[in-house]
Amino acid sequence: MAVSDISLPLVDQVAVVTGASRGIGRATALTLAEQGATVVVNYARSSQAADEVVAKVEAMGRSAIALQADVSQEDQVDTLFKTVIEKYGRVDVLVNNAGITRDTLLMRMKPEDWNAVISLNLTGVFLCIKAVTKPMLKQRSGRIINVASVVGLMGNPGQANYSAAKAGILGLTKTVAKELSSRGVTVNAIAPGFIATDMTEDVATDEIIKHIPLGRLGTVDEVAGLIRFLAADPAAAYITGQTINVDGGMVMA
Repeated sequence: MAVSDISLPLVDQVAVVTGASRGIGRATALTLAEQGATVVVNYARSSQAADEVVAKVEAMGRSAIALQADVSQEDQVDTLFKTVIEKYGRVDVLVNNAGITRDTLLMRMKPEDWNAVISLNLTGVFLCIKAVTKPMLKQRSGRIINVASVVGLMGNPGQANYSAAKAGILGLTKTVAKELSSRGVTVNAIAPGFIATDMTEDVATDEIIKHIPLGRLGTVDEVAGLIRFLAADPAAAYITGQTINVDGGMVMA
C-alpha cells in the first residue's frame, strides 16, 4: 500500500458490485477502486468484460476478482458471498446493480417476462442483501446501495415488470434500513433517470430529452459518483433509508 493510499476512505474494505461487467456497474466498480476498495466484480454471462474490469482495477494498484453468479438464484448468491467471505473475511459495501429489461405493453406481456424481471431485479436484491446481513451486523458497519430507477417512482408504458421491480426496491430499502440501522449499517437506493448505456441505446432519445430539464441523458460516471458518495464519503454516514434521484431533474415530486 502506498503512503498516499492511507487517506482513501475504502482502503482495506471490500466492495461487491453486482452486474459490474458493463454500464453503471462497471463505472461503479472502477470508482470504488479509485477510493481504495478491493472490488468483487460480479457478472452473469460476460466473463471477458468482467476480466477487463478486473484488469483496469489492478492497473490502479488495487485488488479485484471477477465472480460469476446469477443473483436471481439463491444457491449462486450463497456461493458468491461464501467465496467473498472465505477470501477476504468481510463485506463492507454492497451495490445491487444487476438488472434486465423485457419491455412490452402489459396486454402483451408474458408471465415469463414478468417473472424474469422480478426475479433478477427485485428478488436478486433481496437475496444479496440477505447474504451480507450477517457479516455486516458482525462488523457493526456496512453500506448497501440499491440501484432502482425513476420508473419505479413514475411508471413507464411498456415496463410494468421493470417499474414494479424498481418500485419494490424502494420499499425493500426502507425496511432493511430500519432493521439494520442499530448496527451501523446504512441502506439507500438511487434512482437513475435515462442514462446512456447499452440498455438505453435503442430508445427514442430525442423524445425522452424533451422531458429532462437538463436536456440530455446522464452518464454512467454521474451515477457512479452518487454511489461513491453513499459508499465511501464519511459525510454519508447519517444517510439511510433514502431514495436519491440522479435524473437531470426528470422527477421532482
